[in-house]
Amino acid sequence: MKLLCLLAVLAFGAATATAATNTVKRHRVKLGRTILIAPRTRTRDCVLGHLPDRRCSPGAYYNRLTTAVICSRRFHTRRIHRLPRSRKYAVEREYGLPVGLFKRALEIDHIVPLRLGGSNDIANLFPQEYAFANHAPGYPAKDRLDTRLHALVCAGRIRLRVAQRRVAADWEALYREVFGRPPVQ
Repeated sequence: MKLLCLLAVLAFGAATATAATNTVKRHRVKLGRTILIAPRTRTRDCVLGHLPDRRCSPGAYYNRLTTAVICSRRFHTRRIHRLPRSRKYAVEREYGLPVGLFKRALEIDHIVPLRLGGSNDIANLFPQEYAFANHAPGYPAKDRLDTRLHALVCAGRIRLRVAQRRVAADWEALYREVFGRPPVQ
């Protein structure tokens, strides 16, 4: 009987240790595979607009960034936020933009935000202006939505995969639904 108890304790300890290392290792999150929300069918001549060209930038997320992980106090996007310049420049080239000239007027934004498990894959990136000439909202408004969605997911008010797909489909429509008004700078 003592041997069975000891084996049970050891098995539980091993399972707990394995679960912990699969999720967080020295405060580093294992991201898992990138899952595309839709197929990526184009890699050049992408149309620049206030919403991403879905043929080039359908949105993507990491499969191991679950609700439990992204809502954990240990999860911080700064550990995965760094995009190499080469990837940013590749996005600008796909959208027909001159590479690297924009400073803060344009940012290579994540369609599915990192705080919702979004991937750094090029399929989840698009150039978004601070404010568009046609008065469409830019990245500051989307950043507000990203923050609110994270809070809603962590409060259990919306499921993570639903939030990821909805923000990828049309973040402006989701903004109106969440905030009750159109997005503004």
